[in-house]
Amino acid sequence: MITHIVLFKLKDGSPESVERTVQVLKNMEGKIDELLSIEVGTDVLHSERSYHIALITKFESMETLAAYQVHPVHKEVIAHMTEVREASASVDFES
Repeated sequence: MITHIVLFKLKDGSPESVERTVQVLKNMEGKIDELLSIEVGTDVLHSERSYHIALITKFESMETLAAYQVHPVHKEVIAHMTEVREASASVDFES
């Protein structure tokens, strides 16, 4: 199993902007066969080092993660994130 975690810092950190992006991310659920699970959370501390959103997804293998990366629904998410994110960080690990 591969766990894929991405943190997003948005250009506009307003509650409305964060919620709109959370919904874009959650919209992937049930639409990408390779995506075994998805969890989207928002930061509650709001510290200087905080990111606004965390995305945690799980995949059966590196091959299914690769298929997710090029899936049309994920490509739509990438387009949105390219517009709204200031920064992102990710980690992928075997779980």
